[in-house]
Amino acid sequence: MKRLLLILTVLMTTSPHSTLAETEPKPVVVVLHGLGLGKWAMKRVATSLEAEDYRVVNLSYESRKIPLEKLVNTWLPEQLKAHGIGLSAADAPLNFVTHSMGGIVLRGWLKSQSVIPSNLKRVVMFAPPNQGSSLVDRIGTWKAFKISTGVNGVRLSTAPDSYPRQIGPWPDGPELGIIAGNSPINPLLAYWTGGPGDGKVRVAETKLDGMSDHIVMSYSHTWIQYRRKPIDQVVRFLHVGKFKR
Repeated sequence: MKRLLLILTVLMTTSPHSTLAETEPKPVVVVLHGLGLGKWAMKRVATSLEAEDYRVVNLSYESRKIPLEKLVNTWLPEQLKAHGIGLSAADAPLNFVTHSMGGIVLRGWLKSQSVIPSNLKRVVMFAPPNQGSSLVDRIGTWKAFKISTGVNGVRLSTAPDSYPRQIGPWPDGPELGIIAGNSPINPLLAYWTGGPGDGKVRVAETKLDGMSDHIVMSYSHTWIQYRRKPIDQVVRFLHVGKFKR
């Protein structure tokens, strides 16, 4: 009898809502690095998001060897499947954080989808060449540039037929926040790109029709995703859908 009373007491004092909350999957953040880098370049971002109780999937890919089309149509879908990341409303909320060309890979993948994943909530892009890069226009024919950036570097120009310019605007549904830099390591790079920017991508070239928010911070293209303040802005946008000003 005492045992029966104990069981009844536990059942009556345990909320079904708390049980459901405990079994809800963590929201997912997929992290994509930029051209010529690896997942190590996004480690600080990933660690910070894990501390916010996200499930973080920090991916690495051969950005100089695998053509953009293959990254978009084959590599990224395979990675999402391999990591058990669903794309329906019944699955865990999905977010992305990208740096540079990683944002172009994500945009290309979204355009390839017949329907935008219903669980895709928010995306933050560090320094994306959404309108291409004026630096590529300037030095894209140089042998050293082609060697260092592989098959994809020359695809990121500002020409109307360049890969980023062909993708189109940001789709309806998921919120997009963009963080641009305006403090190049080498002032000569700013001169070559022809306007305020991070040394590789002009501020104006990071913008995209359909974005929800855009902020400019005093960092360079290479290091912006390592710095504490930009990372804090990522966390804020993923939480509330806008940057802090």
